[in-house]
Amino acid sequence: MILSGRGVTAMLGPTNTGKTHYAIERMLAYGTGVIGLPLRLLAREVYNRLVERAGVANVALVTGEEKISPPRARYSVCTVEAMPRETSAAFVAIDEVQLAGDLERGHIFTDRILHLRGREETLLLGADTMRPILRQMLPGITLVERPRMSQLFYAGQKKITRLPQRSAIVAFSAEEVYAIAELIRRQRGGAAVVLGALSPRTRNAQVGLYQAGDVEYLVATDAIGMGLNLDVDHVAFAQDRKFDGFQYRNLNPGELGQIAGRAGRHVRDGTFGVTGRAEPFDEELVERLQNHEFDPVKVLQWRTKALDFSSLNALRRSLETPPQVPGLTKALPAIDHEALELLARYPEIIDLATTPERVEKLWEACALPDYRRITHAQHADLISTLYSDLVRHGVVNETFMAEQVRRSDRTDGEIDTLSARIAQIRTWTYVSNRPGWLTDPTHWQEKTREIEDRLSDALHERLTKRFVDRRTSVLMKRLRENAMLEAEISVNGDVFVEGHHVGQLAGFRFSPVSGGSGPDQKAVEAAAQKALSLEYEARAARLYASGNSDLVIGSDGYVRWRGEPVARLSSGDHILHPRVILLADDPLSSNAREHATARVERFVNHHIATVLKPLDDLSRAEDLQGLAKGLAFQLVENLGVLFRRDVADDVKSLDQDARSSMRKYGVRFGAYHVFMPLLLKPAPAELITLLWALANDGLDKPGYGDLIPVLAAGRTSIVTDNTFERAFYKLAGFRFLGKRAVRIDILERLADLIRPLLQWKPGSGARPDGAYDGRRFTATTGMLSILGATPDDIEEILKGLGYRADQVSAEEAAAFLASQGGEAPAAEGDAAKADAAAESTEQDDAADDADVEESTTPAESTAATQEVSAAATETADAPAAEKAETDAAAADAAVAEEPKPVLLWRMGGRSDNQQRRPHGQQKQARSNRGEDGRRDQPRENRENRDNRGKGGKPSRNQRHDGPRPEKGQRNDRHQQAKPVRKEKPIDPDSPFAKLAALKEQMKK
Repeated sequence: MILSGRGVTAMLGPTNTGKTHYAIERMLAYGTGVIGLPLRLLAREVYNRLVERAGVANVALVTGEEKISPPRARYSVCTVEAMPRETSAAFVAIDEVQLAGDLERGHIFTDRILHLRGREETLLLGADTMRPILRQMLPGITLVERPRMSQLFYAGQKKITRLPQRSAIVAFSAEEVYAIAELIRRQRGGAAVVLGALSPRTRNAQVGLYQAGDVEYLVATDAIGMGLNLDVDHVAFAQDRKFDGFQYRNLNPGELGQIAGRAGRHVRDGTFGVTGRAEPFDEELVERLQNHEFDPVKVLQWRTKALDFSSLNALRRSLETPPQVPGLTKALPAIDHEALELLARYPEIIDLATTPERVEKLWEACALPDYRRITHAQHADLISTLYSDLVRHGVVNETFMAEQVRRSDRTDGEIDTLSARIAQIRTWTYVSNRPGWLTDPTHWQEKTREIEDRLSDALHERLTKRFVDRRTSVLMKRLRENAMLEAEISVNGDVFVEGHHVGQLAGFRFSPVSGGSGPDQKAVEAAAQKALSLEYEARAARLYASGNSDLVIGSDGYVRWRGEPVARLSSGDHILHPRVILLADDPLSSNAREHATARVERFVNHHIATVLKPLDDLSRAEDLQGLAKGLAFQLVENLGVLFRRDVADDVKSLDQDARSSMRKYGVRFGAYHVFMPLLLKPAPAELITLLWALANDGLDKPGYGDLIPVLAAGRTSIVTDNTFERAFYKLAGFRFLGKRAVRIDILERLADLIRPLLQWKPGSGARPDGAYDGRRFTATTGMLSILGATPDDIEEILKGLGYRADQVSAEEAAAFLASQGGEAPAAEGDAAKADAAAESTEQDDAADDADVEESTTPAESTAATQEVSAAATETADAPAAEKAETDAAAADAAVAEEPKPVLLWRMGGRSDNQQRRPHGQQKQARSNRGEDGRRDQPRENRENRDNRGKGGKPSRNQRHDGPRPEKGQRNDRHQQAKPVRKEKPIDPDSPFAKLAALKEQMKK
């Protein structure tokens, strides 16, 4: 240790004082020299400057990862860690000596300050905070103060988007740096990024972007505090806390001053301030930063140089040696020391480190830098592998090294992936530069350097692509030069200004691609609009002359012309005539706007009239009179579907001529609905749903558009979703029946199947499949087939239609049918039988005033082959009072032991609604409402109550045995007492008799 300052000069001062330039000049004045710098990046910069002055053959570059050593080099440029322990050079310079107080690297700088001397001159460069400690440690040292060449001023707090150009924003985490750079890219065209984790090549490339003026902002960590000479006018701190490797702490004034001092170069003044989440600096701190008054360094970090390699434990003890000189403090364990402590516990390392030479080799291996920032244990494992090879084989296993290098030799991936690969390859670059570690070090030095350069270039490309908007940055530069911007439009609508893509023209609207703002963005848009004005007029003319095939209405309510939106539909005076709103920017002239709007309106009206032709024809029908015209009006207003119960009186009042005239327009009078089957197809249903949504603000309502694909898939029934708007089911052609929704035309076919089962009377002929006693029926395979439903599903559907179930035991049902000369309800059925049953029951029921013409054929049901057992059907409507009194466990046991009862379906009566229910079931009943909002009770009962005459008796039209709950009937007690009515002879002159005769002729 040389505790003397004789021949040593310390040049101290703040940033921007020209200290490094002075050191280069002094070294070139001697025949030989060595200069140590704190960063590999700065070492490379100084090396290039010396090469320009002294020639490449006379300058060497030595860092941990790079070594350029001409045979007769007179000058050496090194990182401080790579400086020789002893030298015969005439001149030695050490830069940024204040880092001797750094907790992580300080002991290395202290060692060089105290041990390394030039033969003729030693020059120490650093901050003025080192003055007291250098005077104390090196008596006789010459201290030279260098004043700053420009002044530094505090600019206060500003938003990131309002920072002046040529600003550097400083943060202390990669995530924060990336977030700020992304914000600046959107608002200001882009920013260069500088982080300590970047390779020197990538860092230089990013700095080159900034220095060349391609970007006006630099976002960096404190890596810019040393060695980067930038043309920065303003430094803004986005954070004032950092993690120093041990803990999160606030930056001290000296560290803030080192970074803020980057603002202003040579004689140009600079400013500093805060932005983002950083609090404004207090007046005292501002004063100290402006005047460069910082706390002096009181102690230097130190670690002994006299290491004992006699044994592993001796080496560990020597590293714990405390300093004997005031002003020095024992440094915290560095990465190499921590690695040694871990390796000393490895049995294989203990077995190998048995001689002083091997212990010294272990300490040399522990110096491997942790570029990857992995855990200490992982880093120690890598050192253990390398050390084992060095001891056993003398060199590192090149097969192992080749595999590690191969894994890094890929340029795909994003920023973090490439950064990790660069850190990996830097480790092997370091290994390849260790003397004696490899058999062919030159090959590996070249290979690892090539891979690192390739990865660095790829990382620079990714950073530029993510954080620099070349288009915006170039345009802004042109605007700053007050140049006229040229704009053009491509065939596909891309808009270019000065050859850069600035937006897209879709229809008659221009959408800029950048989310920027401010005067620069407005100028770019103005230049684009200048070129767009003529294009708008030309497009309007082409739209006016285009055919209907070029236009389409989307489910979102937009009208598209050749794939581009040109208009939007909204609610109009009538649901079938929506209003057209042209989507066009202001530059489109009024005349062209009117022509374009008129053309779109013609298309919309034609499209509606074509797709909804039955509805359009019905709305224009002039041959309909009286009640038929009124019913047609209601059908048009309800978009082609009416519940028969809602117009029951009108339907009953229609004569056969009126009905025939309406059938000509595609109207069908079903058992449950009056509807138009042609509108139940996907295309009309989709358009009907859109028109209703436009008139009722329903485009954003839940369920919009979700039922059309189900209809197109041929589904005949679906499980309902209570979150959907109820009206969408009806618009798509489905009847909402509680938990299930069934297609309207399928419900009419179901009515055709049920009708003969209720019309059959015991003794009147062969019992149809599913008939029971003329008053009740069981579910058949035909019903399940057309509904595409399970037995549980059909219970929900029949209940929704107003039917109620009586349950009897399977034995009782079998006995009853046996007494009638029939068979018990079938336990199984197949698809063929179901289809045959469905076809055989599709017939007209003229006596019931219900048309049963064939509707649109449903898709083949996937449930056609399901087994159906009426005897196994679950109880649907047991009396609530009995359920409340029955113990749940006993009920489960009974169900497990006894066969399930048979459900006999009948049309519900008033007595079904008068049963007393527990409170919980009443709430459930209130929630089970149909799509009309009424309680889930037989709809016929409500109509029966409305149509009853005096004394509560049913009206004349309700007294026949119809199949539809909407028609109603007497309650069970009256029907059981009433004998079977004899069939009256048919009037041969009635239209029904003629219709029956016509059918017989057609069968023959």
